[in-house]
Formats: sequence, C-alpha cells, structure tokens
Amino acid sequence: MTRIRRGYIARRRRTKIRLFTSSFRGAHSRLTRMITQQKIRALVSAHRDRDSKKRDFRRLWIIRINAVIRERVVSYSYSRLIHDLYKRQLLLNRKILAQIAISNRNCLYMISNEIIKEVDCKESSGII
Repeated sequence: MTRIRRGYIARRRRTKIRLFTSSFRGAHSRLTRMITQQKIRALVSAHRDRDSKKRDFRRLWIIRINAVIRERVVSYSYSRLIHDLYKRQLLLNRKILAQIAISNRNCLYMISNEIIKEVDCKESSGII
C-alpha cells in the first residue's frame, strides 16, 4: 500500500494552538493532546475571572467610599450615602465616587454634606 501524504490543514490548526500555549511549562506546551486541553482550560479560566474581576473592583470601590465617609461622619455609612444619592437622582457611579474619595476627599465630604443637609431639610419639613 502506498503512503498517503496528509494535507496542511490539521498541521496548521495544531501550530495555531501551539502558538497560544507556547508560554506554558513542560508538556503543556509540547504534547498536542495536552495543548488542546490546556487551551480550553485557559480560556475557561479567563472567562470566569473576567466576571470575578468586576466583582472584586466593585467591592474595592465600596470599601474605599465607606472608609472615607465614616472617617468624617460617624453615624453616616456607605449604604445611606448611596440611598440618598438615588433619592436626589445624582448619577455618580461607585467607580467615580471611589476615585473622588482617593484623589480629593474634601470634594466627597462636600457631596455627602450637601446630601445630608437636603435629606434632613426634607425630613424635618415632612416632604418625604
């Protein structure tokens, strides 16, 4: 029986996967079957960790805002600040508030003081 020469398509597919896993250690970058498994695993991890990164940053922003708010006013907290922001329909997201808290604390203090004053005025006049 004569020898069959294979085409280039499978080889091209394998080299593409090899380029993806070229920085992996040991057999994870050399053996074809292991390479395909590791590529799938890497892509799954990347997809999963993109979501967890969003959660981690949101937690970090909340912690930063809460720390700065509680520093000045003891009875005021992050949750009350966010609630009052929504009541006044101010569109400042947590990322922006955290950046303000880090770079310019006085600005965040002014924002929270204005919110506290307005909420206290409405509560005392019986509007709410």
